Formats: sequence, structure tokens, C-alpha cells
Amino acid sequence: MIAYFVASHAAGACWYLLGLQRASKCLREQCRMTDGCGLRILSCEEAVYYGTSGMVLRDRVRLGWGENRHVRFMCLDTADNFGYGAYKWTVPLVTNNSRLEKILFPIFWGLMTLSTFGNLESTTEWLEVVFNIIILTSGLILVTMLIGNIKVFLHATTSKKQTMQLKMRNIEWWMRRRKLPPGFKHRVRQYERQRWAAMRGVDECEMIANLPEGLRRDIKYHLCLDLVRQVPLFQHMDDLVLENICDRVKSLIFPKGEIITKEGDPVQRMLFVVRGHLQSSQVLRDGVKSCCMLGPGNFSGDELLSWCLRRPFIDRLPPSSSTLVTLETTEAFGLEAEDVKYVTQHFRYTFVNEKVKRSARYYSPGWRTWAAVAIQLAWRRYRHRLTLTSLSFIRPRRPLSRCSSLGEDRLRLYAALLTSPKPNQDDFSF
Repeated sequence: MIAYFVASHAAGACWYLLGLQRASKCLREQCRMTDGCGLRILSCEEAVYYGTSGMVLRDRVRLGWGENRHVRFMCLDTADNFGYGAYKWTVPLVTNNSRLEKILFPIFWGLMTLSTFGNLESTTEWLEVVFNIIILTSGLILVTMLIGNIKVFLHATTSKKQTMQLKMRNIEWWMRRRKLPPGFKHRVRQYERQRWAAMRGVDECEMIANLPEGLRRDIKYHLCLDLVRQVPLFQHMDDLVLENICDRVKSLIFPKGEIITKEGDPVQRMLFVVRGHLQSSQVLRDGVKSCCMLGPGNFSGDELLSWCLRRPFIDRLPPSSSTLVTLETTEAFGLEAEDVKYVTQHFRYTFVNEKVKRSARYYSPGWRTWAAVAIQLAWRRYRHRLTLTSLSFIRPRRPLSRCSSLGEDRLRLYAALLTSPKPNQDDFSF
């Protein structure tokens, strides 16, 4: 479109200049047929404004020529009395004093002429014929290019949408054939719509899978580095470790209300939240449920770290300590169990860093739940002791032999802590 407007401006400017030349030719012919008129009058230094009397001219002959109504009628009032040909629309512009109209009207003529073929009335003058041929040929080329670009644009825009529609028809047919419940159908449709809205049908992993290994790793490092560094666990790692992590992470999208992991199921991957929020729930004793929210920068599946770093190594995947449910549409990237094992085995020195261990413990949902349970237990025991102290004047004290000693209180506290759900003590002691 920009090329179209530029070409219209250039064609309109040439058309306007050639139209002025044709009007000047008409005036010269009329001057030759008028007595006492010479070419000096037409080629004067001062401009002659035809049809105006406000300008005082010293030369009476030139003033009379400017007020000659016959010349004005033959050359300037209408284009029918002289062979203007393709330039007949320039006649009103000759006596027009508006610069804006002199700029816009040629652009309009160029745009209209380049868009419609053969709408030109030509004379037999060779310059006009050549000009018309150039205009028509340029218009044909520009229209062909415009149609081709529009076709490419529509194909690029609608091809993915048509592919998505075909995929949805196949999914609908499969769900009807398998007689899935309405709830499952709704979840499948919601997932496909959200995946389309996020990726527009583009699979990044498939696009870069066939690239050379070095180029593929550089691209994934460029795309995932900022997201990986948002995770506090990876902020204290060097670039080599981050490059290997970026090479193995996968982008994941979860719709609202989706259960990602259930408590007790084997942990398949570590999830690092990029956008959205997850709810991590854990069932405590007596059916009490502990819940916490995971937002951007948090992660889950830290059981895989202790599983990979435990010696001797156990092939069985660790069970999940909590249930993860999405509170909204969530985007995350996942690191599979085998990839976590690869990173921890080849870069074990990184996870020995005290900053990394503190970050893992601080942002781990399991450690947070254990800390919350321990604090609540200590607070309740403290409140219970205060209550017993305030009621000691009502009921007599128990015999000293039956009073619990400090050692017994510590044993009870340790027993309560051990029976509460918490991570293994040696999860990050390596």
C-alpha cells in the first residue's frame, strides 16, 4: 500500500506538470491568432493571473491579454474546446490558487488511474501516448503485486485458523464417538482455545527441533533465559547450568481448574510458574487440609531434587506431597524427571552452594507447610500453657512426681514435629 501511494504521488505530479504544459500550448496558439500578442507576454517574469483584476500591471498589452475572455473560454474555462486528452482534469487547477487542492487532486488522479485500467482519453501526441502507456503498465504491475501480497497475507492468516478448525472437528468427532461426559468435553475445548490464544497454532519445539544442535541451544537459551532467571532457585547458578536447563525445559499451558498433580502420585516433572497461580493443598492429620498459593517465580516438584541427590540412588520416582490445581489460566515451563537427573548429576557442584539450598528450602511448598505446622503447634502449646497457668489458682497443682519435666516436653514436641508432614531432613544435605 505504501508503494501504491508513492507511485500515485509520482504519477499525479507528472500528470499535473504535463497538463500545465498542455495549457501553455493552448495559450501560445491563441496568442499567435491574436493581433498584437507576442510570446513575450506569455514568458514574462511576473505572473499573470487570468480572470483577476486586483493586480496592477504596468504593461497595458499584458493586462488586456489577461482579461481576454475568448482566450479564457478556449483554454481555461472548459476542456472541450482544446485537445487536452488525458490532462483535461488539470484545467480547473490552472486558475486555482489553493495549494492544498493542487497537491491532493493529482494524488487522487494517480491513485484512481493506477487502480482502473484504460480510463484515459488520449490524443495522438507522442509524449502523451508514452505517458499513458507507462501509467497503465505501472498500474498493472502494482495491482498484481497488491493482489499477490493480499493473497499471501490472507493465506498466512487463515491457514492456521483452518488447521485449527479441522483439528477441532476431528476432536469433536472423537469425543462423540467415545461418548465423553460433557465435563470432559468442556475441558478439552477450553484447553484447545487457550492453547490457540497463547501460541496461535505455532509449536516452537517442533519448529526448532530440526535445527543444528548449536543453533537450537542458542535459540532456546535466548528465549528461556529471562524466564528461567525469574525463578529464585536458578538466580545463583552460572550460565553453563542455565544453558543446559534452557535446552531441556518445555513450555506448558494449563486451563483454569485443571488438576496437575494429585497427592501421592509419582512426581513426573518440576514446574516453574511463569504466569498465573496454582493452589497447592496437602492433607494433614484428622482430615485437616493445608493450602498455599504458588505464583510467578514459584516452583513445585522439589521432591525430584532430593530424589536425584540421594545416595544410594533409587529408580522409583518420589511421591508428590501435595495436590496442584490451577486457579486461572497458567503458563509454566516444565523440567522432566530425566532432565532434572541429568542436570543434578552433571552439575552437582552447583547444588552444594548454600544460597541454592536456602532458596530451595525457602520457596519449597513442602518446607513452607512443615514450617507453618511447626509454628502453629508451638503457638497452640504456648497458649495451652498460659491457660493452665491462669487456672492454677482454681484447681490444685498435680503432685511434683506427675508433672512433666522439661525433657518430657521436648520429647512431646519432637514427636509432634515428626508426626507432622515435612520434607526429609536430608533432602538438601549433600
